[in-house]
Amino acid sequence: MPPTKRDMPAPRVRHDRPPCDTPWMRLSSLSPLVALLVLGAPVSSAAPASAAAAPAPAASALPPLDAATTLLVVAPHPDDETLCCAGVIQRVVHAGGHASVVWLTSGDGSRLAFLLLDHTAFPSPAQARALGARRMAEARAAGSRLGVPASGQLFLGYPDGGLQPLAGERRAQPYSSRSTAADAVPYSEALFPAHLYTSATLASDFDAVLERVHPTLILAPSLTDTHPDHRAAGQLTLAALARRSAAPQVRYWIVHGGQGWPSPRQLMPGVPLTPAPCGKRSTSVAFALEPAEEDGKLFALQAYATQMQLMAPFLLAFVRTTEQFSAAPR
Repeated sequence: MPPTKRDMPAPRVRHDRPPCDTPWMRLSSLSPLVALLVLGAPVSSAAPASAAAAPAPAASALPPLDAATTLLVVAPHPDDETLCCAGVIQRVVHAGGHASVVWLTSGDGSRLAFLLLDHTAFPSPAQARALGARRMAEARAAGSRLGVPASGQLFLGYPDGGLQPLAGERRAQPYSSRSTAADAVPYSEALFPAHLYTSATLASDFDAVLERVHPTLILAPSLTDTHPDHRAAGQLTLAALARRSAAPQVRYWIVHGGQGWPSPRQLMPGVPLTPAPCGKRSTSVAFALEPAEEDGKLFALQAYATQMQLMAPFLLAFVRTTEQFSAAPR
């Protein structure tokens, strides 16, 4: 039985009001110690506004979720699918539909993980690949807890922190991962092992996923997310759909919506998720979760032991009564 939200100890609430335009991935340019200090910075404790305060146009709402739904969640890293889409995934599965997740990277470039878990600021490529393998195993466990079958758990194995040069640029020469030192997919369990890290290969691999899944609904990162990997994942999705004659419906979500969001950064049973500050140019609609779906989301999130050790308050802040989606990518 999945634990209920009451079984989780509530982390301390932190206080601060950082600006929206502070990109999450600026941490990658800092030393690990400074990154740790920034991640530990306090955040706002302002009470979230009611989800019903600003009704949005029906055009932005999710389509009906039923036995005819084939859902594909595009996740830049392991845990993104659970943070923003766990409620929808469970709803589709319980309705008799089919859910799949494609993880574009394996999350093998986290400096904070190397600092706190491996106790090194200078990890070897082997340590980075080991972290990627560990996070992929956690993703499988989380996906299974949400009802995603093994056949729908799809890994591409592209470089963590390197999606923007591949999806946002026309890169013909192979990209070399800063963490694994690989210029091709290093994971044997990925869909396409040894595929070179080029723009054309990434686009081709993503097209192959669409052909394999034939989704009727895609949930993808918004172009307003402050994390470059997330923006690149949104760009990759838009470009792939532009090449298709019959495109599925798409809705967009945000994980990095401005430093300090979501707030408060702790587990808050019965509280809705407010729209991200950096998504104000797009009208978002709240998708209401059933209590069992909230508990299932928490249960899946707990499978990410690596990330929970690093940033539990941030992750737990997404376990709310609603998830936010927009019909527009920006």
